[in-house]
Amino acid sequence: MSTPTTAQGPRVLKGHGTENDFVVLPDPDGSVWPEDRLDGALVRRLCDRQGGLGADGVLRVVPSALVPDAPGVLGDALGDCTWFMDHRNADGSYAEMCGNGIRLYLHVLLAEGLLTREEATAGVLVGTRGGPRRVGLGETGYRVDMGPARPTGRSEAHLGGATFPGLGVSMGNPHLACLTDVAVDSLDLTGTPRVDPALFPEGVNVEFVNVLGAEEGPAGTTAHVRLRVVERGVGETRSCGTGACAAAWAALEAGGRSTGTVVVDVPGGRLTVEVDERTTVLSGPAVVVSSGTLSPEWLG
Repeated sequence: MSTPTTAQGPRVLKGHGTENDFVVLPDPDGSVWPEDRLDGALVRRLCDRQGGLGADGVLRVVPSALVPDAPGVLGDALGDCTWFMDHRNADGSYAEMCGNGIRLYLHVLLAEGLLTREEATAGVLVGTRGGPRRVGLGETGYRVDMGPARPTGRSEAHLGGATFPGLGVSMGNPHLACLTDVAVDSLDLTGTPRVDPALFPEGVNVEFVNVLGAEEGPAGTTAHVRLRVVERGVGETRSCGTGACAAAWAALEAGGRSTGTVVVDVPGGRLTVEVDERTTVLSGPAVVVSSGTLSPEWLG
């Protein structure tokens, strides 16, 4: 097992899933990053792309038993979730779930010797604030059982003077998936889309989706879409796993289907989403880019 601290400072990793990037803080005994140390201000500093390491969020690798709010979100599954993905958005707020982040989380558990390859291949339950999620090592990356997609109603996003009708979808966190004929590559997503605050009182991730193939996707899949996303608390990211699931579900629903396999192209790469009557499964890569320590000078 790797040591989370050294004489120079706390250990830190940087990695991504389809370029949705995270600062990862190993904390296997919960002593390095207690709640009163890893506060919103420090998360914002870590994620700052000029003054910190730069990332879309922070993932703390910590046992579920050491997270104060884990019992409330995991319930009876607490004992089955050895590890908890303590996920913070770049603005310091807590996040319920992230499909790209949890694939990276499993990759880190393997790289840190906290999980064997046999265990990863079989699949393990990981605790999140969106509930328990089963993650496993697949043939071409990592597979995550994301749970069922739940429609929450139709709404619209307003961006740059244009209105984009969308479908609200909950993946444990809120999404508004907007299928559009406007090329998503042409959109200016530097601002935050305006949405209905009554439907999304805690904010929402907004997906702009082009359907490239409604009847057939690559390698015999059901459909093929291209996606860009603005994540609440972050802004535009290179990828969003829960957003890919929401977009896939919306694309299938628009085509009169309730099940299928959708290839989702994001700016950071390619994901695959399998939708059946029970759940959605997200597949894609994850990689650790670097490891090191946080200097006492920067920590202050």
